[in-house]
Amino acid sequence: MRRACARLTVVDFKEYALSQLEPPPGRVLEVGCGHEGGIAPALAAAGYDVLAIDPAAPEGPLYRRVTLEELDDPRPFDAVVAGRVLHHVHPLGAALDKLAGLAPLLVLDEFAWNHMDEPTIDWYESQHRLLEAADRDPHGPHDIGHWREQHADLHPYETLRAEVDARYEERDFAWRPYFYRWLRGPASEALEAGLIAADAIRPIGFRYAGVRRETVRSPADER
Repeated sequence: MRRACARLTVVDFKEYALSQLEPPPGRVLEVGCGHEGGIAPALAAAGYDVLAIDPAAPEGPLYRRVTLEELDDPRPFDAVVAGRVLHHVHPLGAALDKLAGLAPLLVLDEFAWNHMDEPTIDWYESQHRLLEAADRDPHGPHDIGHWREQHADLHPYETLRAEVDARYEERDFAWRPYFYRWLRGPASEALEAGLIAADAIRPIGFRYAGVRRETVRSPADER
């Protein structure tokens, strides 16, 4: 039996990140905020000192147009957040080494693209066709096979988790719908979540929070 989506309520990444962060004040680094600015504004509005980085980052005091490799900031961070970024990053191990050196907490919104099986792909592609026929404008590809050929360099879930788990102790994890981000239909997320709960399709999104391994306290430390 497939592992079902653990949370069917609609919780976006900014809400998830806020649920995992220690209460403000605190300093948070967002990696890969993109040209839209990521969740940095929401974190700043909640009271955090935020720096968001991306070569295509927007203008503004929260942002710097640098890569993770280029980032040179002497002040420590309390947490790193990254939304749908790490599966793209090469070399992954070096990037995670740097993140683990920057902050003790890692919060992710990610994508297990290699977990797409035939029923899941068939459902997605049929939804894409239906939305196009209804004059909607799905954001994602219409042909998953072609998309895979164009994105052969993405890290599979198992590689990503192995590299993360080597550096962080899992504190929270949940499988999530993901295709709704590509479909953008009015009921796409609810429909996808329902089918995942019914074990009809696979979840390919996931949320993760982990604590840097050297900061994890053992039960003996609590005594």
